[in-house]
Order: sequence, then C-alpha cells, then structure tokens
Amino acid sequence: MPQTFVLINGAWHGGWAWHAVASELRTAGHEVYAPILPGLGEHDDPSTLTLQECVDFVADYITSKGLSEVILVGHSWGGFLVSGVTMKLGRAIARRVYLNAHVPLTGESLNDIVPPEYVTLFDELAEASGNNSVSLPYELWQEALMQDAGEEAQRIAHAGLLPQPYRYFTDSLDLDGLEDKGVPASYVTSPDDLALPPGEYGWTPRFPDRLRNVRIVATVGSHESLFTQPAAVAAALQEASA
Repeated sequence: MPQTFVLINGAWHGGWAWHAVASELRTAGHEVYAPILPGLGEHDDPSTLTLQECVDFVADYITSKGLSEVILVGHSWGGFLVSGVTMKLGRAIARRVYLNAHVPLTGESLNDIVPPEYVTLFDELAEASGNNSVSLPYELWQEALMQDAGEEAQRIAHAGLLPQPYRYFTDSLDLDGLEDKGVPASYVTSPDDLALPPGEYGWTPRFPDRLRNVRIVATVGSHESLFTQPAAVAAALQEASA
C-alpha cells in the first residue's frame, strides 16, 4: 500500500542525504519528502537556532503540505525531531520510525546521551567555530560513521556535510506524554553501526527500550547506510511501517 514518508536527516546532513533511499521508496510507489532543515542549508546562519525552532519547522512543513498518515522517519539526531514533531502533531503521524536514532526523554539533550568524549569534542569545536556550530571531523566520519565505504566515497559524502547548529545538541524538549499520543513506533537498527560504541552508550537496547510496544527491524550497514546500503534501508523502512 502506498504511504507518505517524511525523512528527517541526522546531524550535519541535509535532505539530499536521503536521495538514494527516497528513490528506492518512490520506485516502490510511495510518496517521499526530505526537507532541508534550518541551519543546514548552504547559506544558513547556525548561530542562534534552537532545537524547538527546528521541531516547529518540520511540523509546519508537514502541515503546510497537507500531509496526513505520515510515516515520520528520523536518522540519528533526527530522532529528536521525530519525537518533538509527534508531540505537536499527534495522530497526523501514522508511525514514527527511528533509524539508528536517539530517542530522548523530557529534558534530555543529545549531549546528555552520547559518550563524554563526544561532548568534549563538540564543546571545543563550537567554541572555535565563531558561530556556535559543530563541524564533523573527517577522521570520526571515516572510522565510526561510514567505515563500510572506500575512501573516495567517504570523502565525497563528507564534503557535502555542513556545520550543525550547536543548540541542536545542547537544547532539550518537553516530551511528557509522548507515549500516550497513540502513535506507534518502530526502531530500525544495524549491528554494524559504530557511531555509538556498544555498551552503556550503544543504540540498542537502550533506545528501543524507551518506546512502548516498539517494532524492531534489523538492517545492515554502517551509520551512513543511507549512502552505502540504500536498498536495504528502504526495505527496512517499509517493513517498519507496514
């Protein structure tokens, strides 16, 4: 059955990062949207943007296009937006899907739920940026985010990334009552994702355990599987939303 997907990118990416996955979904007959978020356009100013403003943007985007029964997918940091937008729109969202994504609790920022060494790095990069943004070091991208690709592909994809507004990492949301909205959730996970180390800070079972009656779907590939394994990601998203 054709469905309407709204794909929310992770940190540093734009909607362009979903191109291959979106193509697979459209070929399967689905309607697909992948907005470019505030602060992640080529000429945007990231210095003052807040996480709530980003949530509001996505909610307004969905509403302005008259979309309903939306399958809202968030990759990585995009899980914050999936939760925040669902709080605002309720049952306009048919299902929320977290793709190797953070599932925050009320009052919890991204910096609260990643390893301390990441926070130290992000603080230093934001301080040096001059506009309160964080750029992703290539070495981290190569070793922990897109380790299943050759160096040429890694460099091409990394060149498209833009600095992330740092308040998107330090702000939190009010998510009290989210699990009572009646919007079912799925969690798509790959054992090859090294962006968060296994154990205390790992993706699973930590984040799926925060979701009520969650459907868990396995896929393959690194954290950047939307580049390296788009067909598998598209298939997993369809399974997650069936």
